[in-house]
Amino acid sequence: MAALEVTDGIPLIGRFRFIGYCSDLAEMVSRNVGYEYHIRFVKDGEYGRKQKDGTWNGVIGELIKHDADIAIAPLTITSDREKVLDFTKPFMSLGISLMIKKPVETDPHVFSFMRPLSQEIWLCTIFAFIGVSVVLFLVSRFSSEEWQVDSESKLENDFTIGNSLWFSLGAFMQQGCDVLPKSVSGRIVTSVWWFFTLIIISSYTANLAAFLTTQRMSGSIRSAEDLVKQTEIKYGPYRGGSTYMFFNQTTVSLYQRMWSFMTSQPDVFVKDNDEGIKRVRESNGQYVYLIESTLNEYYSSRLPCDTMKAGNNLDSKGYGIATPMGSDIRDKLTLSILQLREDGILDELKKKWWIEKSQCPLETTSKDPDASLTLSKVAGIFYILVAGLSLSVISVVLEFLYKTKVDSNKQNISFGSEARSKFRLSISGHSEDDTNEQRTPLRASTNMSSHEETTVYSKTQTVV
Repeated sequence: MAALEVTDGIPLIGRFRFIGYCSDLAEMVSRNVGYEYHIRFVKDGEYGRKQKDGTWNGVIGELIKHDADIAIAPLTITSDREKVLDFTKPFMSLGISLMIKKPVETDPHVFSFMRPLSQEIWLCTIFAFIGVSVVLFLVSRFSSEEWQVDSESKLENDFTIGNSLWFSLGAFMQQGCDVLPKSVSGRIVTSVWWFFTLIIISSYTANLAAFLTTQRMSGSIRSAEDLVKQTEIKYGPYRGGSTYMFFNQTTVSLYQRMWSFMTSQPDVFVKDNDEGIKRVRESNGQYVYLIESTLNEYYSSRLPCDTMKAGNNLDSKGYGIATPMGSDIRDKLTLSILQLREDGILDELKKKWWIEKSQCPLETTSKDPDASLTLSKVAGIFYILVAGLSLSVISVVLEFLYKTKVDSNKQNISFGSEARSKFRLSISGHSEDDTNEQRTPLRASTNMSSHEETTVYSKTQTVV
């Protein structure tokens, strides 16, 4: 709840100066109960905690001393408070939650798929690929088993430098190749290279899965277990509040370990919620504030929108309207709260102040750790594919022009004629000469048939 400051126009007075969830709730309850009321803030700004001398300060202290008739605030119902005050049924359910700094999402690099292996490994792999290809070329040259006689009675060796590079690349990509070494030395080189590629590819695949999982989960604490498992990130609640008392009195081993860590570093406690939230925002992810979930969700929907609720609640409790012990108004307030809950008014009220009046863009509170791999993280693969296809097109164009130039010089014809002939061959699958050869017999056959028909006709006329 906050007080409005009016700089011009008609000044607001009384309870109309206040806005917020508690202000709206007080107005609705007063209509049901039929009481008039006025609102003021607690004098010391505290919710209320028990002092060393047994007295209470804050809201609880003022109710005990009858300085106020009711308290409508984010006041948690606890056993200690129930001993000195009366509470209505909870008007809001909540629990202790973790407020963390919202992780800053950076745009993934298009070559993120290369990050599982370091730059040194990629460079060494390239050098290994070249080295293996050269060694395979040399051992094949000096091995008699790799030489064979071709159809023109000439000795040839399949493992040229180009074929050696192609063979090594095919093995690295886990693909086959038409050319295989026949010599013992060549097979040794091949076996070692196959083993090397097996280890590299397996390591890359395993590291890629681990890298993507770590990338999705980095930058956020998701549970109390995550806090206990580490010591770098500090965490703590508002000193003296209900959350503070929860950890002080807990019998759950996990929360006892958290309490031991917090008491060993007293600087983790803060004097109020404002200090705790400020510390989260300025800690760059190194401080987690233990705060009630409703306040966590509310403050996380306020500017500058840089905090968020992480994981599930640590416990379950509720906010209630407090009255002095034995007050006759408590039962009427409880009936009003139950009626508002049954009518759905409380849900609408929370939606109004937590969602509709949110200052931050609507978004999911946490990313799904099983989310699909996005295109932006592997776009580099597609860039490489497009670059390779473009290079092959440029290569075939240059090869076509070069071959056309050489053949036109040999046949002593123009470059344009030879280019058209080769282009026609590339498109149709046969050359112009092949087309002429197919057409000539057809014309000859046609002429011959015509001649035969004429001859037969003449003979027929003669006989007649």
